[in-house]
Amino acid sequence: MVARLGRRRAPCFSEGKVCLCVSSVPLLTGRVPKMPGMVIFGRRWAIASDDFVFPGAFELFIRMIWWIGILVLYSIHKGRFNCTGGGLLHSYLLVLLILLAAIICAVSAIVYISMQGTISNPGPRKSLPKLLYTRLGLYIPELVWAVVGAIWVSDTDVRCERTVVNAVFGTVVASWVIIIFTVIAVVIVFDPLGGKKTLYLADDINRNLESSQSGQLFYNVKKTATRVWETRIRLLCCCIMQDDDHRVAFTSIAELFRIYFSDTDMVPTDIAAGLTLLHQEQDKVENCPKDPEEVLCHSSLSHVTDDLDIELENAAHYMQFAAAAYGWPYYIYTNPFTALCKLNGDCCRNSPTDSDMVGSDRLNFHFGSILKITGLQYRDFVHISFHNKIFEIPFFVALDHKKEAIVVAVRGTLSFEDLLTDLSAECEDLVLEDVLENGFVHKGITQAANYIYRRLINDGILNQAFTIAPEYKLVVVGHSLGGGTASILAIMLRNSFPTLRCYAFSPPGGLLSKSLADYSKCFIVSVIVGKDLVARLSMPSMEDLKRRIVRIVANCNRPKYQILLYGCWYEVFGGDPDNFPTELDGRNQDALTQPLLAEQSLMMHRSPSYNALEDESPLNSPPQYPHLYLPGKIIHIVEEASSRRWCSSDVKYTARWSKETAFSNILISPKMITDHMPDVVLKALNSLTEEKASCITCQIEGDFHTNIV
Repeated sequence: MVARLGRRRAPCFSEGKVCLCVSSVPLLTGRVPKMPGMVIFGRRWAIASDDFVFPGAFELFIRMIWWIGILVLYSIHKGRFNCTGGGLLHSYLLVLLILLAAIICAVSAIVYISMQGTISNPGPRKSLPKLLYTRLGLYIPELVWAVVGAIWVSDTDVRCERTVVNAVFGTVVASWVIIIFTVIAVVIVFDPLGGKKTLYLADDINRNLESSQSGQLFYNVKKTATRVWETRIRLLCCCIMQDDDHRVAFTSIAELFRIYFSDTDMVPTDIAAGLTLLHQEQDKVENCPKDPEEVLCHSSLSHVTDDLDIELENAAHYMQFAAAAYGWPYYIYTNPFTALCKLNGDCCRNSPTDSDMVGSDRLNFHFGSILKITGLQYRDFVHISFHNKIFEIPFFVALDHKKEAIVVAVRGTLSFEDLLTDLSAECEDLVLEDVLENGFVHKGITQAANYIYRRLINDGILNQAFTIAPEYKLVVVGHSLGGGTASILAIMLRNSFPTLRCYAFSPPGGLLSKSLADYSKCFIVSVIVGKDLVARLSMPSMEDLKRRIVRIVANCNRPKYQILLYGCWYEVFGGDPDNFPTELDGRNQDALTQPLLAEQSLMMHRSPSYNALEDESPLNSPPQYPHLYLPGKIIHIVEEASSRRWCSSDVKYTARWSKETAFSNILISPKMITDHMPDVVLKALNSLTEEKASCITCQIEGDFHTNIV
């Protein structure tokens, strides 16, 4: 069949403030483009034909040193193989030299071919599978010769020079190490769905995809993909006790992963290349002026309780409670040299009674750490729960006499059970009385909030706390998963406690629908530091990240190894972002609605394993998940300036009110994980409050001196 080529006016690719364009691009119809994932032995593997540059170069380096060493050994002992077993040694070294030379030639050819083309243009690498078959075939004589060498080395009758015996022993060990690592690599790149993914790669375009047989096959592939993901999750969580809740969560999370990865054909290195390209692209536009709507003016937040300085001071205080909820792991992490000594000294003191504590706290380390971090006394704690299951996370209730508050502090992610709660990311309705419009919420986090709500209300924990301190206000705090849980818990408690306040530190981005996010602005404050990944994490933002990776990878005209090499250098040593040429250079600003051919090859396969039976095109279909937002009003803390010297860690921060829409896109940065850590959040808040306090002190001293004069 002859493929028809057409020309379509290309749309504009706008990434941030940079607009990249081309005049036109050929579109291919009537033929499914080849996938980047390699097809070998009739199945697809999780490795691309351009992924052999670095492993091939490393093996080539090892083989060359090995070959030269064997050649030197053979030359030195040539004519002196008259020892017992010397004949076999002579044959072994000679054949090994020839075998290594053949392997070096094959690997050199693989590396050279793998360097050709681009990620979305594997045409120049079409001969690579044949070279791989040749290289794999050479493993057979190499394995045989490794066995022969092992037999010769283990023969007690051999009376040759010790240097020769040691050299042959090293050769045998090297052979077996390479063979074992090759087997491990094959297991890693094995795709359980590889056989299914090649079913529709044949050139038979006229197959009837609407037939019941094809529909059943599609269904079976989807079911198999979900089962594969579920098996992977079960293996990761094999160390925890699994009940019905776990099984339901496993299936739900597996379905989520299947849907997310169902419409792409990229291997892990493609994703790595896309991330480093996106990071450099984002760094190019980072210094561009921000849109006015990204920052809220103070005039629009004129209430006294909304004052930024007051909220920062409160946030810095309550962040200690949120961090303390992590217990001894956080305390040891922030005090690595002294924590164990201090905790050992206090492990037998102030131990809570059974009625005060739920769950296990061996050696009293958790409770001792909470006391150290918060500075409270044992009598200030009303209830402590270390109980941890899926959808049931630890929390404590304490009396904060400094702020005259009853504090409910919820722990963040610290276990596999917590991670499963995070990943149960479907949406569900939150039914609230006296709220004009109910909205969608994160399912897993809402179930965790429901658990704590039942404990606080049904078990009378809050009644007990307010009996002790009836004039105190209620404050709910938490970090990460704890911040998200605290926010939904605060929404649930709002009707019963109208003066309630909530401080959510680095909560997950995909948490509340717009109506609930707006409703929560009068009593919830979220604190986000820098380019925190979790605060920007939601299914729509992940879909957006996937599409941006596909687009920038598909249209970069550099080989993958060059992208990764410069990307590693850029991430480690910095420098200027590289201006990688793309097919998009010169295009006009008319949006990015039509996919290019390369993008089709990565995202638009009508293969059953990559498309989830949706009728719409993956690039043009409406979002499958509703947009969920951060809770409450948002304080965004960013680094203003930092010292580049290794010996200095001085960092200055600025804080501002920000809109929830400013966190709709994931920003790629080395700090996207560290900005989420509780110690970094606490450090930033303390730095801001200390700077404000020092400014006030300087101003008072200045006024004092002025009055004297």
